[in-house]
Amino acid sequence: MTSTERRAVGALAGIFGLRLLGLFLILPVLALYAETSLSGATPLLIGLALGAYGLTQALFQIPFGMLSDRWGRKPLIVTGLIIFALGSAVAAVSDSMYGVILGRLIQGMGAIAAVVLALTADLTREEQRTKAMALIGVSIGLVFMLSMVLGTVLSAWVGVKGLFWLTMALALSGILVLYWVPTPVAARRHRDVQLVPAQLAKVLGNPDLLRLDAGIFVLHLTLTAMFVAVPLALVHEDGLPLAAHWKVYLPVFVLSVTGMVPLVILSARKHLIQRIFLVAIALLLAAQALFYFGHRQLPWLVFALWVFFVGFNTLEALLPSTISRVAPADSKGTAMGVYNSFQFFGVFLGGTLGGWLYGAMGIGAVFQACGVLILFWAIIVMTAPAPRLLDTRLLRVGPQTEDGAPVLAKRLVAITGVVEAIVIAEEGMAYLKVDHKELDGDALQQFGVAAN
Repeated sequence: MTSTERRAVGALAGIFGLRLLGLFLILPVLALYAETSLSGATPLLIGLALGAYGLTQALFQIPFGMLSDRWGRKPLIVTGLIIFALGSAVAAVSDSMYGVILGRLIQGMGAIAAVVLALTADLTREEQRTKAMALIGVSIGLVFMLSMVLGTVLSAWVGVKGLFWLTMALALSGILVLYWVPTPVAARRHRDVQLVPAQLAKVLGNPDLLRLDAGIFVLHLTLTAMFVAVPLALVHEDGLPLAAHWKVYLPVFVLSVTGMVPLVILSARKHLIQRIFLVAIALLLAAQALFYFGHRQLPWLVFALWVFFVGFNTLEALLPSTISRVAPADSKGTAMGVYNSFQFFGVFLGGTLGGWLYGAMGIGAVFQACGVLILFWAIIVMTAPAPRLLDTRLLRVGPQTEDGAPVLAKRLVAITGVVEAIVIAEEGMAYLKVDHKELDGDALQQFGVAAN
């Protein structure tokens, strides 16, 4: 990467991280806070407060991305961060469940994820874009683990209201970080990053992609439902005060990484990836059984959390990369946009379902329901044919005529290792699906032109 690219990616990862840190800090503490400190608290409303941001995040991420093409990336990022800060303030001053739910809904309306990724694409070269997205993805994972520990520690010092105020401050500080981000010469449509509405039908009709979308839906539904039940179990069943919950989460997250890494390394071998998926899903299923039978005993609960997060972290790493390798050449951004929407709807329904089950049938019902959903997911993966995994490659080919673009696409597909080629005339870009083991890179580069 050039120094400008490193500066852009670092700053944008920082904006992503500051916003998500604010969201995730609340996750391990909100259920207990609502139960003891908010008027009108019921298990259903507690779960709804946990997952509410997922609903508006899913609804607003596509409009935000499209508006950024017209009004510019930075103005939309600033707008989204201000909306997110406003929602945090509403939650901070609220003493009722309905006020906190409203605040969480407003937080989700500041859906800047797609805009940040589009700006990243504007500021990086095609050959560096995968690396840039991977760095942002790693930062998200680190922020999640850090926030699970910090949330319980900081809530003991400043209270949950203080966490919401801190969340507001983190969002506003993201605006300051934005000044470190270079301004692109022009915002362009990037089909490898952004959703293209005309591609939605093709993506939603692809069974391989839909199975992966169902997977991320179940994964995040389970995660959110679990954080309705687990903090309450730690306090009510095991007698562990909230201020000490970090002593559970810290070793669990550190050790879960050591369990995840071998699985991710093995998944690099294409013939093993389906098996690694099944192993990770089996870990999630085993964790739900351990939660159900062992949530009244702290050692078993901690062990169940470790098993869960080994599987969760593995799937969080594998699902996005698999989506990008399965998606059609010109629809990667659209496939990722649909995938993210499924993820956020899973967050919303996970909180709502978890809260309702906890109130109606007790804590064990939450783990049972999650186990059933994970079992259905496992059956889908076991019975479906393994998708063909190819790599996406972008090639700048220069301006093309509408008649010349398909002709060039046929010439590109004739190159050894190029499985699919789509040339977008007005963009001067070829979107390719390639098998790197067979690809004739020298022949392919003869069709490329240097970027301006």
